Amino acid sequence: MEITYLGQSCFKIRSKQASVITDPYSPETGYDLSKAASDIVTISHSHPDHNYAAGVSGDPRVISRPGEYEVAGVLIIGIPTFHDNEKGANRGKNTVFAMEMDELSICHLGDLGHPLTDSQLEEIGRVDILMVPVGGISTLGASSAAALVRQMDPHIVLPMHYRTPISSNSDMEPVHNFLHEMGVHEATPQAKLNVTKNNLPILMQVVTLEYPGGQTTLL
Repeated sequence: MEITYLGQSCFKIRSKQASVITDPYSPETGYDLSKAASDIVTISHSHPDHNYAAGVSGDPRVISRPGEYEVAGVLIIGIPTFHDNEKGANRGKNTVFAMEMDELSICHLGDLGHPLTDSQLEEIGRVDILMVPVGGISTLGASSAAALVRQMDPHIVLPMHYRTPISSNSDMEPVHNFLHEMGVHEATPQAKLNVTKNNLPILMQVVTLEYPGGQTTLL
């Protein structure tokens, strides 16, 4: 499996069966999708920095609601959550997506704004690769994200939705805050993550990925 970071909360996950793009964004974010192609698009909520399916080419299947789906051999479960800690009263609903690809379990938390309940964690199940928002303001911040990561105990953690020199949202926390909470003192961004079931790290590893259009982790 190959995972690349396209900015904001958007990743491209390419497996043997199919490719998935998560939370594509509109150009107003400052990032550029460049009409990335995919078989499947997941959308966690209906904000323009997460729901710009028009920016993805390839006539993908768009999944934007909770439920169970199987597309091109990829099993996807959408778990209903909220965008805030007030049961959606401030920012509405959010969908967490758990996916099975290449015998790996991937979880994309979208713009989750609260701790997960025991029943939500049970529905998500085992997680090999966790994509977690860490920038605060409209999602989990660094400390709450780190607490949830430790609770979920994935093999690999991919932080997302944080302040960068490219992002148009300068109010978010930088990824450094989350890395500090996780006890990571040095992190060299990678161009992409290549992972298989057989080479998962034994101990939890936090991996920062570069946005192809420029450095995203300096701040």
